Amino acid sequence: MNESLALTPAPWPALSNVEVCNRAFFNISSYGILENYEAPSVIFGYALPLLELQILIIFVLIVLSHMFLRFIGVPQFVSYMFTGLLLGRHLFDLQDFSSHRLSLDVALDGNIALEGVANLGLIMFTFLMGVKTNKRAMFHIGKGTVAIAVLSFVVTMTAGLAFRNFQLDKADPLYMPLKLAPTERTVIVSVQALTLLPVITHLVYELKIPNSELGRLAISIATINDLLGFITLQCVSYVASYRYVSPRIANRDALAMTILILVILFIIKPTAQWIVDTSPEGKPVRELYVYGTIMSAIAASICTTYFHQVHVLGAILVGMAIPDGPPLGSALEAKFEGLVTNIFLPISIVVMTMKADISKVLYAFDDIAINIFLVGFTLVVKWTATFGSCLIFKLPTNESIILAIMMNYKGFVDLCFFEGAANHRNLSQATHTFMIIYVLLIAGVLPTTVKALYDPKRKYIGYVKRDIMHLKPNSDLKILTCLHKPDNISGVLSLLQLLSFTPDGESNKDRGVIAVTALHLVKLAGSSFPILIPHDKRTKPQLHQNSYIQTMMLVFSEFQQENWASTTVSFFTAYSQEDLMDHDICNLALDHHTSMIIVPSGRKWSPDGLYESDDNVIRSVNASLLDRAPCSVGVLNDRSYRTKKKSNGTVNVGVIFIGGKDDREAISLAKWMRQNPRVSLTVIRFLSGQEPDKNKNWDYLVDNGVLNDLKETYASSGNFVYAEKIVNGGPAMATAVRLAAEDYDLMIVGRGRDDDLLDVSGLAEWMELPELGVIGDLLACKDLKTRVSVLVVQQQQQHE
Repeated sequence: MNESLALTPAPWPALSNVEVCNRAFFNISSYGILENYEAPSVIFGYALPLLELQILIIFVLIVLSHMFLRFIGVPQFVSYMFTGLLLGRHLFDLQDFSSHRLSLDVALDGNIALEGVANLGLIMFTFLMGVKTNKRAMFHIGKGTVAIAVLSFVVTMTAGLAFRNFQLDKADPLYMPLKLAPTERTVIVSVQALTLLPVITHLVYELKIPNSELGRLAISIATINDLLGFITLQCVSYVASYRYVSPRIANRDALAMTILILVILFIIKPTAQWIVDTSPEGKPVRELYVYGTIMSAIAASICTTYFHQVHVLGAILVGMAIPDGPPLGSALEAKFEGLVTNIFLPISIVVMTMKADISKVLYAFDDIAINIFLVGFTLVVKWTATFGSCLIFKLPTNESIILAIMMNYKGFVDLCFFEGAANHRNLSQATHTFMIIYVLLIAGVLPTTVKALYDPKRKYIGYVKRDIMHLKPNSDLKILTCLHKPDNISGVLSLLQLLSFTPDGESNKDRGVIAVTALHLVKLAGSSFPILIPHDKRTKPQLHQNSYIQTMMLVFSEFQQENWASTTVSFFTAYSQEDLMDHDICNLALDHHTSMIIVPSGRKWSPDGLYESDDNVIRSVNASLLDRAPCSVGVLNDRSYRTKKKSNGTVNVGVIFIGGKDDREAISLAKWMRQNPRVSLTVIRFLSGQEPDKNKNWDYLVDNGVLNDLKETYASSGNFVYAEKIVNGGPAMATAVRLAAEDYDLMIVGRGRDDDLLDVSGLAEWMELPELGVIGDLLACKDLKTRVSVLVVQQQQQHE
């Protein structure tokens, strides 16, 4: 045997027309492209160079495809599938090119390594989708959610199976044996009735609506639907094995799946929770735990494959058992998501899709016409069943339409089911190809349709005015404060102390309490589903936990006790991705009917008041928030002045007023502060020296009314000053603002500007922080030597 192996020819085609390779073994690595000068392609007779070539071709075509498809709003998933069709049997046929490069032995086929990478990619991706799924949204299930999911699944299955034997006697036996034709239709109906949770999770993430009510509802419905599908799949698999294989195999597979589920529920899930509970706060999870979790997912997939189930099933089940969010879920996502999403998943989708053969669909169109009709029929039935059940449970019509569309979405796991059915000869080549094309069309059209129908900003549009200026007398001032870092606490607290004080009977006549909601924002690495956690303020904070959350609760609880007659405080923590933090802030502001959101500017100053750094993440969140906030917004640039140090002294607050609704909102906030006896308020109005046309400028008349009311209210007050200053042009404006800043501890300015009242367009070209507006940017300038803090105010923008 050893002698025969030694005399075996080299495992590569020595000449270009030689197709026969070694049947016994193949080598992995070549000696390089210069191994054979006459035929450099011999290196593709080795496993690793061939795999590298296959992956290179795949990604070159993906990049070229998406380069054109992205201009029409097509998701990347469609580009992956389109690349698979290009590499399929009817065009480049990468499989045939690679098939006999290594060996004529089927077990040593040249596509085996690529198939292995693809299968690993699907296992990893479905596992991560399971980890990323919001378990709170999954199990936050009401009767309506269950009813919608059950009706969607049962009605579609029943209606589809009613056509299972339709014109079965006219089926061509040469296309498929008559006894297998009902099985093919059953596969189609079953997959159409299913709404797979990993697929919906991926769709919700792609649409960037994971923290919306629509996204959460879609996840909840998919959970119930997936459970029904899993039970149906197991029953169908058991019956099929019992009939067509053997009762012993069927019983063995059913017992193995039961044991696997019990192991996941009673061993893997408690172990994962133990890892979360025992991991030190703020410290990363041990590498051993991370890799152990990944290996358990791979082992579960091997188990489900061995016992005749879809290979990704085990990974999904293990992923669902892992707690989402920090520390374990976030660690898994941060470590593997980039690799899996950008490398493994594209390869997996391409490999599954390139098995399609469009010519088979054309040749066998008459034979699969009933299957095509069945796909369209079940699509309409499922949409109608979901839409009707949503209306029954009083969901808005627009959201019912969108939800019904989302429930018909198909993705990578559906491709796995179709491929598994084709491998078991339960789907013909023609039907398998058509189903791949169907998934391609659904994945390309549905997300675009949902984006066109659903605007997450729409629910933030304020038909009710939520700002300080329009608060009625005796109304509570509801403020949402956002804290990204421990450094943000002191500045926000200093501002709240100016708004809150224990009033006497006279000053309390037209004033409600200050209702403060403190929101701690935590970046959630990799997870697509934000988590909002309310904290019970009755729980006594424990300092020994060394937790920023506990520190925040302790500080704000002390603040509430000092101002118990005029202030209430509630606490929340939001774990969220950076690009979704503004959604969490807006949702909480809506729920609490907030009048103003106060956020830090992101510019950090030293204790001496010197510039240190800018946090671009916070700035990006602020820019998005200013664009969509359902109420007024205040951006605080804190330079470390402390009202506690001046607890018995006066705090000088200045307001620069140019004109417009943002400036009027700034005046309204300053009027609240003015009721604090420690506040000395100065309002400086900048004028251009030219009288505007009062008939054309309505804002000018409203501005005069607000300022006249302010002067009448505080005319006899000793701690109030009103002044007017003429400024001409941008340089004069910059000088006036810098001079004014030297006299105050805090300045309040409006973000917007009215160029008809005062033209400062020249200064706008030099802004470092455009989200603060022209005046706010001048007061937050790096080289400004004063210690003045600035609050930039924007009134509710979308109330028209």
